[in-house]
Amino acid sequence: MRSRFLAHALFAALAAALAGTATGDSAQPDWQEPLLERLQAITAKQKGELGVYVKDLHSNLAVTLRAEERWYMASGIKVPVAIAVLRGVERGDWQLDTRLSLEADDFVDGAGSTNQYGPGERLSVRFLLEQMIIYSDNTATDRLIRLAGLDAVNGLVRELVPEGFEPITTLGDVRRHIYAELHPAAAKLGGRDLLRLRQARQDDARLNRLAELLGVPRSALAPISLGSAYTAYYRSNLNAATLSAYGELLERLATGQALGNEQTAYLLSVMSRVKTGSKRLIAGLPKDARLAHKTGTQRARICDSGLIETPQRGAAEPVLIVACVQGELSLSKAERTLRQVGEALTDSGVLSRDAIN
Repeated sequence: MRSRFLAHALFAALAAALAGTATGDSAQPDWQEPLLERLQAITAKQKGELGVYVKDLHSNLAVTLRAEERWYMASGIKVPVAIAVLRGVERGDWQLDTRLSLEADDFVDGAGSTNQYGPGERLSVRFLLEQMIIYSDNTATDRLIRLAGLDAVNGLVRELVPEGFEPITTLGDVRRHIYAELHPAAAKLGGRDLLRLRQARQDDARLNRLAELLGVPRSALAPISLGSAYTAYYRSNLNAATLSAYGELLERLATGQALGNEQTAYLLSVMSRVKTGSKRLIAGLPKDARLAHKTGTQRARICDSGLIETPQRGAAEPVLIVACVQGELSLSKAERTLRQVGEALTDSGVLSRDAIN
């Protein structure tokens, strides 16, 4: 796995990545301009906003579209959490087979199977990490953040990528921040409260449930919609990053600068088994492509970011991509946009052998 995904320890300096530009040596294979043109055409035809960062880790050539703007990364923050946890394994602080007890405030709504267990249940670090990455399990994430320490996660990000990342919070606090836009007492909601809120599927029912849990009349909530609460939360820039910064984090993982050989190979293998986002980037890539990635999904915000390997490129460095859509309320339409990004990447030729010759 390492021979296929890890780049050489020494590599050329990162190509300058200005939003909406193709960067690198113009004498190199010409995939950049066609790709940028396709991305701009995709943007022109869809309602939401698109941001993309692509880098060929063999040539260091890059294409960027709004990559220096802050984008909400949603569950993309689970990759640095995983790195922080695996650094603990490398230090000997815990092992992948170490079992951790769940507490009531670890519970957050979302996918994955961790919520099938109750408080006091002991689950292994390996199980939690794989649930977090493969199924985007939020409860597993918050338990692992509690293990590694939120300060350690943010410190790791600042070490690997000094600029471009905003503070990372727990997934439970993401919900609390959003609901606090409606009433300040929501900042103290417990884990079980968050699960009960999620059970109310429609926005109006959820606002009624929020008032009930807070013990206040519905009229005590701010006179805004739940969608407006999300919009206000996004303005905080918590859990956000520039796409170029997130790409740099993935590059440091791919090149073995974030973790040692064994844990790098393990994390990339887990990322290659992700079950979410089957209609996003991977849907537009060649059938023989391998994508080690992490998706992120929240209201009017979705991302898909990772490292692409194809047989045509042999053992050369992968192609790195970070792509996000914001402002599109329809998940299916936003996912279609990311699929089109994958198709544009395929058609550009960067994934072929010619791109590395």
